[in-house]
Amino acid sequence: MSSGTAQANPADPAAGPSNGPAPAAAAAGRESTLRRLAGSPLLRLIARRVLIAIPLLLAVSILTFILLEAMPGDPARNQAGMDATAAEVEAVRQRMGLDRPAPERYLSWLGGFVTGDLGQSSVSGQPVTTLLAQRLPVTLELVGLAFVVSFVVSLPVALLAARRPGGLVDKAVMVMSMTLLAIPNFVMAILLVLVFAVVLRLLPAIGYVPLGEGLIPNLRSVILPVLALGIPIACFYARFLRGDLVEQLKSADYVDTARAKGAGPWRVLWLHAFRNSSFGLLTLVGLNVGGLIGGTVIIEQIYAMPGMGMLMLQAVGSLDTAVVQICVFIFAAVAVFANLFVDVMYAVLDPRIRYGSH
Repeated sequence: MSSGTAQANPADPAAGPSNGPAPAAAAAGRESTLRRLAGSPLLRLIARRVLIAIPLLLAVSILTFILLEAMPGDPARNQAGMDATAAEVEAVRQRMGLDRPAPERYLSWLGGFVTGDLGQSSVSGQPVTTLLAQRLPVTLELVGLAFVVSFVVSLPVALLAARRPGGLVDKAVMVMSMTLLAIPNFVMAILLVLVFAVVLRLLPAIGYVPLGEGLIPNLRSVILPVLALGIPIACFYARFLRGDLVEQLKSADYVDTARAKGAGPWRVLWLHAFRNSSFGLLTLVGLNVGGLIGGTVIIEQIYAMPGMGMLMLQAVGSLDTAVVQICVFIFAAVAVFANLFVDVMYAVLDPRIRYGSH
């Protein structure tokens, strides 16, 4: 017999939501996960580096603004034209906001940067964000592929040279790397055009084909500038890595231990010596990012690549301060966060760095 009061069945979906221990357990689980993440040594390291990067980038933006203010020339006169009257120049100056005090203009730029409003180019009249959307992918592609080329070339070459120090391969690698390192990248760019575009007629000499028009045409258009950027770095990495690997193989105790355990030469070289040599290589990568970005300014001019380097050089020549300011800031941000990435990779490879014990 059933009683007058109905009992709700917990398994019955019609009985409505339950206020039992499940939500409390889920909330406790989320809180525990957040506490573990907050206590992660790796995340603490990243947070410290980001907190250091913010004032550094702020200082870069202030210094860039001061240098732009000190540059000779009048952006309002350039915009109005050399034949413009004083009244017309003054009207352009007011429209560009150049009649306001310098600190006020910098704070206005900083506020716009935070909100995503980077202003307009004083030369073309286009929004700076539009220019960045057009130019930044080109430079990022060049820099990214140059790093890929440098690693693809340098790692196997350095390993082969370190396998038998003083051997034929080692001597050939050393001579070739020293020769190529002695050639400036702009000279390398011209030589590559001469060989592959003029003599062999295999690749285009100048111009850029967007990736949206096809992968093969895009790669054909960027091969020469990527090689001009990547080959010197590859030679530098190969020389450094070869020397460090040879030093590790000669004097490191862990290498002797691995050999005593019966590990083969290539296993010792790759799994033991290279792991420790990678720390020095990572340091070079972080230091080379700034130089590689600076190299794009020249290489993009030679190959007529519509990237950030060409945009900044044109903006400097025309005193387009809004464009120069953001270009320098982006280049600095890439270099700073590349070094942040290197610090994180240190911590991943060596837990002693992660926990602050090394």
